[in-house]
Amino acid sequence: MIYHPRVYQTALVLAFLSISFLVFSKPNYPELDINHFDKYGHIGAFWLLSWLTYASFHWRWPALVGAMASYAVFIEVIQSKLPYRSAEVADFIADMFGVVLFYASLWLYRRVRQA
Repeated sequence: MIYHPRVYQTALVLAFLSISFLVFSKPNYPELDINHFDKYGHIGAFWLLSWLTYASFHWRWPALVGAMASYAVFIEVIQSKLPYRSAEVADFIADMFGVVLFYASLWLYRRVRQA
């Protein structure tokens, strides 16, 4: 496993830029016929951002959760101002669920690793 923080920090910047582009740009892709597909994207994106942030800086959970919540609120505020996007509380909940899943994954990883 890679442990160099610069690798994770670079990946974090790239993920942040990619996710920001996706959530702020006008959708030009076909709608998938999968219930709540958008929410799965939010969960996955915030799981990834949480992991990369943790691996980059080893922030304690209040700082990481606060940063992720701030970014999630920022996304929804900006999307509420865009004519081709809309803000949803359910998106924020999905974002935070991604953070919770990251911490559950981290707990499980540490538990298995100790065994």
